[in-house]
Amino acid sequence: MTIIIGLGNPGEKFNNTRHNAGFMAVESFTKKKQFPDFEFSKKYNSLVSQKENVILVKPQTFMNESGFAVKKITQDHKSQLENIIIVHDDIDVVIGKLKIVKDRGSAGHKGIDSIIQNIGNENLIRFRVGIQPTAGKPANGPAFVIKKFTKEEQEVLSGVIEKTSQALEYFIENGLEKTMNKYN
Repeated sequence: MTIIIGLGNPGEKFNNTRHNAGFMAVESFTKKKQFPDFEFSKKYNSLVSQKENVILVKPQTFMNESGFAVKKITQDHKSQLENIIIVHDDIDVVIGKLKIVKDRGSAGHKGIDSIIQNIGNENLIRFRVGIQPTAGKPANGPAFVIKKFTKEEQEVLSGVIEKTSQALEYFIENGLEKTMNKYN
């Protein structure tokens, strides 16, 4: 079983904000692979969609508390769990780029901090979707990540969202090493 968790903040207020790039990528993958519609799971406080041996999750906690939802769903599937993939925005990666890592620290990402505190980072695979402007990393990161993408950024972002969706599909079929070689 593979669990793919897209990170973001719940609610319309946060739609199309930089912090919701993980939600966007998982939603794209859901459509591409024709997963069932997401349904709210009170048990996991998450939107969940499952097809065969893949579970897609969008925690409905706020970003900084993502680890609570991730812990509940991974504990329930521990016996058959093969892979946990976290898809999230990353202010240290330039917009339009995707970086895939395993067993890494959070680099200050509060959602990843929460997940590592709750389940650790051993065998934790992360698909880091770049949101950093081409002009460089903004001084006020927390304010920047909850802003909406500009029209120009949205065009660049749509390409990396598609690339992330393809990389997730490739990962399921070919494993981590080949995916990292192809997409990093």
